[in-house]
Amino acid sequence: MDRLLRDPRAWGLMAAAMLTIMSNATITPSLPGIEARFQDNPMAATLTRLLITAPSLLVAVTAPFAGGLTDRLGRRRPLLVGLIIYALAGTAGLYLNSLEAILASRLMLGLGVAAIMTAQAALVGDYFEGPERGRLMGYQMAATNIGGLVFVTTAGALAAQDARLPFAIYGLAALLLPVLASVLPEPPRARSDAAGGGHVLDDAEPGWQGVVAVMAIAAGLTFVVFYAVPTQVPYHLQHEGLGDPRAAGYVMGAMMASAAVMSVLSGWIRPWLGRIGTPVSGYLSLAAGFAGLSIGHSLELAMLSTALIGAGLGLCMPTFITTALNVTPARHRGLITGLVTSAIFLGQFISPLASQPLVSHLGYSGAFRIGAFAFVGLAVALTVTLQRQRAVSAQAARAG
Repeated sequence: MDRLLRDPRAWGLMAAAMLTIMSNATITPSLPGIEARFQDNPMAATLTRLLITAPSLLVAVTAPFAGGLTDRLGRRRPLLVGLIIYALAGTAGLYLNSLEAILASRLMLGLGVAAIMTAQAALVGDYFEGPERGRLMGYQMAATNIGGLVFVTTAGALAAQDARLPFAIYGLAALLLPVLASVLPEPPRARSDAAGGGHVLDDAEPGWQGVVAVMAIAAGLTFVVFYAVPTQVPYHLQHEGLGDPRAAGYVMGAMMASAAVMSVLSGWIRPWLGRIGTPVSGYLSLAAGFAGLSIGHSLELAMLSTALIGAGLGLCMPTFITTALNVTPARHRGLITGLVTSAIFLGQFISPLASQPLVSHLGYSGAFRIGAFAFVGLAVALTVTLQRQRAVSAQAARAG
């Protein structure tokens, strides 16, 4: 067994990660039901879709500040406060009586996600080094997707009973709060930095700012395209005659299960594929999945397509964050994880604003076809950009 899996801190970090990236999509199977419940609201169609992406806006705005706070105040306090906000705001949809109020609660959920995600990613960098850090990021992404698999399939079953019931899933954060408080100590390095009494070795890679910028931009653009899946697939399935909320749960579950498997494998195969080959391979898998959605008319093909999408995401996402952590000086890990987090969630928020006009003009199949071409384009652009950045870093190292 990997030594990491015997470390309770690793399990605590995986549990925290489980709440974050797919937190928005947990209520995906509820969207048609929520829209029907509030059909008297003339903005119901738009507001229900914004319920998925509204937390992303707050995360995008606040994550860099949350990351900076974790560098100054330590990691534990932002993490634990974030869990409390997550539980309170996430479950508010159970009892609020207007779409506008539910939307406001989803914005507050974003504050909790920002605090949790930046603190736990910084803790990965503080607790672990080298290959262990890369493997843990893969395990963490797997935990996120396993949690998402359980959450979304459970939400599909709950939504078939009542569209509000999936909001109860966010209460899991309250149960995790005492567990994480006990297994995630404040790292000595973070304590020293926060107190201003210590100096950390500047272990940054030459040209690290450029690498971080490339990773953040790539992560953001990835989610602009990818998030068409949770925001549009339930409606696409309805259009194809698969309107049962459980069908959306199965399709999203296939994606998350595949992403979980590939996330675990990514930590082992990244040394062979390299910094460029790993995300490019992920992009090609994402492109194939979007192409499958564009031609599919059955539940089975939709599940296969989202499984390819999940595999691609499982290769890309751990690479973006791990690469940023590996090149960044330790004293800036909170800020840098906040910036990458901000890019990810800004991409999520922008996604429906970009995909909905495509759906209106080209239909669901046409929009997914454009997504496939977009991922091929991203693969080419990332290859060229990282090759140039590698040359710049090598030149900076020789000059230093």
